[in-house]
Amino acid sequence: MFIIDAHLDLSMNAMEWNRDLRQPVQSISEREKGMTDKPDRGNATVSFGELRKGNIGLVVATQIARYVAPDNPLPGWNSPEQAWAHTQAQLAWYKAMEEAGEMVQVIDLGALEKHLTLWNSNDVLVHKPIGYILSLEGADSIVDLKYLERAYSYGLRAVGPAHYGPGRYAHGTDSVGFMGAKGRELLKEMERLNIILDATHLSDGSFWEAMDNFNGHVWASHNNCRALVDHNRQFSDEQIKELIDRGAVIGAPMDAWMMVPGWVRGQSTPQGMNCNLNVMIDHMDHICQVAGNALHIGIGSDLDGGFGREQCPYDLETIAGEKKIPALLKNRGYSEADIENIMHGNWLRFLRKAWG
Repeated sequence: MFIIDAHLDLSMNAMEWNRDLRQPVQSISEREKGMTDKPDRGNATVSFGELRKGNIGLVVATQIARYVAPDNPLPGWNSPEQAWAHTQAQLAWYKAMEEAGEMVQVIDLGALEKHLTLWNSNDVLVHKPIGYILSLEGADSIVDLKYLERAYSYGLRAVGPAHYGPGRYAHGTDSVGFMGAKGRELLKEMERLNIILDATHLSDGSFWEAMDNFNGHVWASHNNCRALVDHNRQFSDEQIKELIDRGAVIGAPMDAWMMVPGWVRGQSTPQGMNCNLNVMIDHMDHICQVAGNALHIGIGSDLDGGFGREQCPYDLETIAGEKKIPALLKNRGYSEADIENIMHGNWLRFLRKAWG
């Protein structure tokens, strides 16, 4: 079955983790043996080959670069201009992968339908490029609103205004606060350009301010449920209901600390916490119960988003393991139509409406 994954930090892996995603995932991990600079070294799950094995033909792929003020202890860049420059290095990598035939950018309805036709063809001799919709995770690198229009011109189609901590346009995970005038100006320009608002990572205050001030299309690329894991990173049922009312689709992430309560980074293990793909479906199912249907969920795995096999479902060796999800959904009583919607149909319906 064709699969859409709505959140992958591909360029971060290439440009910060120094991973050549054209290589087999085993080779990527082998090259990292003995490295200790990042917690997931040697535990990679994502490569172009594994995406193809999983029939994951379309992804939402990010640029990400945080600005940090002098009193902000999070890692990041010391000026918005530096953050912008880093996103441009990430963009250059995407363009290089396009030239190599590994990826193709999907920016409008025509490109989407053309890409789907290619991936739905039975020509096994064709080397199918991974389609990607470009998203910006955290808007700190948008120096001013002229930069947003510039980014739109090179294909940016979704923006999450915040990531972790306080941002230049909104407050994010583990931070408390609203968007303010600057954030509202960003939302207005996003709406003018028809850029999708990604509600993921917004603090509660910034989330509700965004909902009150943005009239465009909203999704949540990778977010789980606060009712199951009580943390500000997750959505409350009230937030889920608001997103459903807005026609949003919410992608389920596979980062263990967002899947099971009580996860301790660096100590807990997926096996020890019984964190498997069925736990992800628990979160999906909760959203379906709130919605009364299966029209607002999808996959937004966030795999290799700063974690690897040490912190993802134990029954998933690589991202190709997303192929296991339809059978698990069927075991929960989901219909074939529901399963197709969850694996790709909900995201496609959203995009066709947003870009139609």
